[in-house]
Amino acid sequence: MTHPYIPNAEPGVRAEMLAAIGAASVEDFYADIPAGLRLDRPLNLPEPMASEQELVTHMRRLLARNTDTTEALSFLGHGCYPHHVPAVCDEVNGRSEFLTAYAGEPYEDHGRFQATFEYLSMMAELLELDVVNVPTYDGYQAAGTALRMAARYTGRSKVLVSGAVAADKMSKIHDFLTPDIEIVVAPVGPAGEIGEVRIDETFAAIYLETPNVYGVVETRGRELADLAHAAGALLVVSTDPISLGVLAPPASYGADIACGDIQSLGMHQSYGGGQAGYIATRDEERLVAEFPSRIFGIAPTKVPGEYGFGDVFYDRTSFAIREEGKEWVGTAAALWGITAGVYLALMGPEGMREIGETILARTRYAMNRLSEAGARVLHGDAIHFREFAIEVPSADALLAALRERGIFGGVRLDDRTLLVCVTERHSRDDIDRLAAAVQGELA
Repeated sequence: MTHPYIPNAEPGVRAEMLAAIGAASVEDFYADIPAGLRLDRPLNLPEPMASEQELVTHMRRLLARNTDTTEALSFLGHGCYPHHVPAVCDEVNGRSEFLTAYAGEPYEDHGRFQATFEYLSMMAELLELDVVNVPTYDGYQAAGTALRMAARYTGRSKVLVSGAVAADKMSKIHDFLTPDIEIVVAPVGPAGEIGEVRIDETFAAIYLETPNVYGVVETRGRELADLAHAAGALLVVSTDPISLGVLAPPASYGADIACGDIQSLGMHQSYGGGQAGYIATRDEERLVAEFPSRIFGIAPTKVPGEYGFGDVFYDRTSFAIREEGKEWVGTAAALWGITAGVYLALMGPEGMREIGETILARTRYAMNRLSEAGARVLHGDAIHFREFAIEVPSADALLAALRERGIFGGVRLDDRTLLVCVTERHSRDDIDRLAAAVQGELA
């Protein structure tokens, strides 16, 4: 049936489009989505509203059911973190020349190109790499894209991925690499780090995450880089840039591609996060050619001898070569890149070092206090940054009891395991309150 607001909904037009691409029905496009994730009933929507005011009232009632993590004591992390957001980050990313400029094209650019270039430059300095992309949608996409880059670069179709990766992220990596790249999952060792690793000349890359899903800082980076390079493969390392004021950047121990999420750099949790992903490499033309996303630098203009801020190596992207592109590129999260640039400029090297030291110290303090409270802290001898896992008799029961006390105690990993997140926003009193509550409930 024809829909008044959906283009090409007329049955004859739809049939013509399906015939052109060789699909029997629209359902063919959803075949890869598991049945359990597909809605087999109409949406549960209210009756149509007669006025804008009614709609506003309805939405306010829905939104009032949310609880902000700044209103309660929250130790939720697991990919979206409660870091402090300096007011200047919101001030700058709310300016109209940044907020409303879709992609920063030359005819409507009012500093967006330069602001993005400054972000990329500071990220490159932090990562000790040469080339950084305009942000992708999130760190999950960055991981999948980085592994596809490695596969194209090596001409191989198998990757080894650390098992110490969040289940949701592993699912997204599978989505990005299916069906033509095989994923082999490396086990997790007793210390919470990547376990025994074996690869051969059929592998394109080893993928490592640090800090990993348990908050453990991986210490075998150089060993894995040597192992990968001996087999002609690349080392791809995902890391959170907020840790790099105190932890070595992946390039320093041999990583060929670094990737991750920049939500920690000046973005609120926002009921799920302002997420954006980065990818970075050394300045090797063959490797840089595998970036599907835009890269900003200092480029020549149409005026001889004149230079400005703009796209670099643009002819490798799907914008330039359309269906011949190695990977499709859509809307970037460039606004979050500008926000992260403001954060990095504000913090500077000393600020990044101080926040990293603070998080390391408070993480260890929380681990000790929860251990004293009766929880079993996993991988206690390993270095942890921002997160750690605890084992309790019932994760669901403890989380429910903590919520009754106004505390979001962490993220459930399984029936008995919780992931607790501690950042610079948590005071010793906050941690002591959590420990006392856990001790009371476990007793």
